[in-house]
Amino acid sequence: MFDADRCWQAVCARDAAQDGRFVFAVRSTGIYCRPSCPARRPKRDNVSFHTDANAAAMAGFRPCKRCSPHGRSPAEQLDALVVAACTLLDSSEQSLTLAQLAARIGLCASHLARAFKARTGLTPKAWSAARRRARLEQQLPSADSVLDAALSAGYSGTRALYQQAAALSPAQRRKQAAGERLRYSIAPCPLGHLLLASSTKGICALLFGDNPAQLLSELQQRFAAAELLADDAGLGDSLRQVLTQLSEPQRAAQLPLDIRGTAFQQQVWRALQQIPPGQTRNYAELATQLGNHPRAVARACASNPLGLLVPCHRVIASNGSLSGYRWGLERKAALLKQEASDEMDRAGCK
Repeated sequence: MFDADRCWQAVCARDAAQDGRFVFAVRSTGIYCRPSCPARRPKRDNVSFHTDANAAAMAGFRPCKRCSPHGRSPAEQLDALVVAACTLLDSSEQSLTLAQLAARIGLCASHLARAFKARTGLTPKAWSAARRRARLEQQLPSADSVLDAALSAGYSGTRALYQQAAALSPAQRRKQAAGERLRYSIAPCPLGHLLLASSTKGICALLFGDNPAQLLSELQQRFAAAELLADDAGLGDSLRQVLTQLSEPQRAAQLPLDIRGTAFQQQVWRALQQIPPGQTRNYAELATQLGNHPRAVARACASNPLGLLVPCHRVIASNGSLSGYRWGLERKAALLKQEASDEMDRAGCK
């Protein structure tokens, strides 16, 4: 049984999440559409709702040519074309230009570029580069040399590898990061326990957990071949700054950071650092700011290894809910509550 009011709200909002759950038909035109159809909104009195395309057709309506309610939607068709483009980029032995890729896919170059970035968070060129880097990382541990790994991954040599800014050189990565020394310290905090880890460049991990063993295991998985050294004394001042920020968010820890991630992840993480304490942004707002898709922004937030210092907890869903948080929604809620309370105290609100 339909809730006609909710269905009509979905039509007014052009809610793509409701596609496939029902279709609506317009008596004055004799056409039925998806809820997300971009066509001009009809009058409510002319609209009826049906369980699916077959039910609407049985009632005498014909499918809209714009939103294709009887088959794959235009968005689904674009999804399939972007998947095909990714497959082509991955399987091609030579680099493809945007024009060459668009010609193979059957879209104009500008349309493909927009659709590709909206769905992957990257341009086709950046996708190819990321996939090539991934192949390199896979090849490095077992390769006889960095050059062999580079050639197998699709590079013409090793020059480009050493021009990239990275915490570890390709030679170090070939040894699975062996030789890197990280200092860490674990301490109880209002959110359970926290682990702080530092390289020679700065703090590279701030993790929350229920107990020290869990946190150390997560650090070992993240830096599998690095030498991990407990250093409570050396990291004592850094820990005190972090603990102070937990209880007094306006007193943000001023620590050097060794932020490790892809170019896109680092772009998102920089945007997170610009959100003031006591404020939030939603994924759609960040995506608009960065020119990417909300799902890509959400994935970058979920990959953040520097809790609190890169405040991914300040990003919420568009409907105002807390959405996901890699260290648990209870911790996210507690962080936001403390920041909001601190902000109110500073403003003189009791």
